[in-house]
Amino acid sequence: MSHATVSSLDEVHILLVEDNEIDVMAFQRGIKKNDVPNPLTVAENGQEALDILRGEHPDKSIGPHRMVFLDLNMPIMTGVEFLEEIRRDPELCSTVVFVLTTSDHEVDLVAAYKKNVAGYILKSRVGDACRNLHDLIRSYWRIVVIP
Repeated sequence: MSHATVSSLDEVHILLVEDNEIDVMAFQRGIKKNDVPNPLTVAENGQEALDILRGEHPDKSIGPHRMVFLDLNMPIMTGVEFLEEIRRDPELCSTVVFVLTTSDHEVDLVAAYKKNVAGYILKSRVGDACRNLHDLIRSYWRIVVIP
């Protein structure tokens, strides 16, 4: 059995699943300010994210090495519904997903971890600079090996 490995951090594609334009702009600003070299794609809801991951979106695509930052409270398909879908899909089930949300409700936290998220991050703890979040992106792929 062979495993694909990531030889360069910029091979890891970030998919931000977020419907709030201000949060998207803050994330993009943080990526630029902190010199994170990863390509970034934005989906406005879980369904659009699924289409992108499955290669079915007409205008957006993403590589095989990916990290998803997922909001939970979105229209059309919520973050938890998105997690249920990708965990059932044999092609997507090993996708690395971090929840990035305003929800500090224990029911959301438990539901996300039951769907094997890599982490649950509260937007209120990230702060305006997003420095820690972007350090996480950089560090994660340098340290962690996944299939």
